[in-house]
This record gives sequence, structure tokens and C-alpha cells, in this order.
Amino acid sequence: MKNIYFLSDAHLGSLAIEHRRTQERRLVRFLDSIKHKAAAVYLLGDMFDFWDEYKYVVPKGFTRFLGKLSELTDMGVDVHYFTGNHDIWTYGYLEEECGVILHRKPVTTEIYDKVFYLAHGDGLGDPDPMFQFLRRVFHNRGCQRLLNFFHPWWGMQLGLNWAKRSRLKRSDGKETPYMGEDKEYLVRYTKEYMRTHKDIDYFLYGHRHIELDLTLSRKARLLVLGDWIWQFTYAVFDGEHMFLEEYVEGETKP
Repeated sequence: MKNIYFLSDAHLGSLAIEHRRTQERRLVRFLDSIKHKAAAVYLLGDMFDFWDEYKYVVPKGFTRFLGKLSELTDMGVDVHYFTGNHDIWTYGYLEEECGVILHRKPVTTEIYDKVFYLAHGDGLGDPDPMFQFLRRVFHNRGCQRLLNFFHPWWGMQLGLNWAKRSRLKRSDGKETPYMGEDKEYLVRYTKEYMRTHKDIDYFLYGHRHIELDLTLSRKARLLVLGDWIWQFTYAVFDGEHMFLEEYVEGETKP
């Protein structure tokens, strides 16, 4: 039985990350190290800091990462790509050229007889009205088409610089540490969701950029996957057990 891997939030190409080439190489080396052990890889969003496809143009760079995704899918590994709040502007390239299975909404699925609820996590219980407003704008099909009226140079500069400013507003460009069950909106959302969905064994999210492994009941467990900027963390499910791990080159053996 092969493993199932889950990771998120690499934000490749971010102008706020000085080590972005090293970061991409580490991600690719990790994917290479698991390619013979993986039945499926789930990428739970924001793998790019900004991704916007035009009809005949895709963003510059990321050749190592995109090539590795293509290699995995060519080998028969299922690669599931969830759009996040930084990479929703995809219109077929990742599926057609890289062979990924794209998801734009949360997914409930059965893996090795366990039920998983998988989502990037943006918009789930977040009370911030400005974030909710921007999310509706970004997901609006008309607004997406309007963005693509800009020349790619302007469109990419707009997206990347917007993302950079957003990240640099935070201390050291990092997320707020874990705030406790009562204040974490993904935890609150999950507890409310569990009331009417009692069959789910694992809830997995990205977005929050923290490592969190929380037992919610005798059956249900919640994991937030951290990121691939500073933490290089991922979850792995072997069919019986779920582990939250850190990829350390030369030491970790996924």
C-alpha cells in the first residue's frame, strides 16, 4: 500500500521571499524523494504566490516544479491541486499540460476506508469582512476576465506586488502563532461542520501557515499543514496512521 501525501502554501515566486529559488528546489527534491512511494499527492492551495493564466501565456518560472508535477502524473501518481486565494486564476493549463486533478472547492473523499475533508481553508469561518469581499471579487468570473484584459506584464506585477505587500504587513513575513481553539476560525468552522457531518475522520487545511494537529473527537482529527516557505511540513497517510512531518534534507526519509 502506497502513501498519500498532503502539503500546501509554497507561495512560489513571492517577491517577499529572498530564498525562493532554494525553496523551489527543496520542494522539487521532496517530491522526487516520494515519487515511488506515493499513490497520490494532494496540494492544498497557494503553491504559487500569484498564478494567472492567459489564453496563450502562463507565468514565467516554476519549470522545476511544473516538470516534477508532470513527471509524477506521467508515472501514474494522482496529483490533486486545490486552488487557494493566491492561485485561483487557472483555466486549464495545469490540468492539460501537467495532468493534475484540479479542485476549486472543498472536497470530501474516501481514502483507504477513511473519510477526508480537504480544503485550502480560505473563506471557511473567516470573520474578516474585507477578506470576504475580496474573495468574492477574486472568484467573480467577470472580474477574472477583466484582469486578463491587462497585458501579462501588468497583470503579473499587480498580483505579485499585492501579495508582497500583504505578506510584509506581518511580522517577519510570518503568520500569527496558534491562537487557541476558540480563536482559530478553521477550528471553529470544523467543529460546526462536524455537527452535521459525523462521518469524517480527517480534516486537512492549508492557508493558515501553522502546524496544527488537533484531536476533535474520538473519530475526528484536524490538521493544518504549515507551509513550504519556512517550515517545509507535510502530512502523510499510510492507510492506517496519519503523521505530520518536516522535510529536512539528508535526514528525513519520507
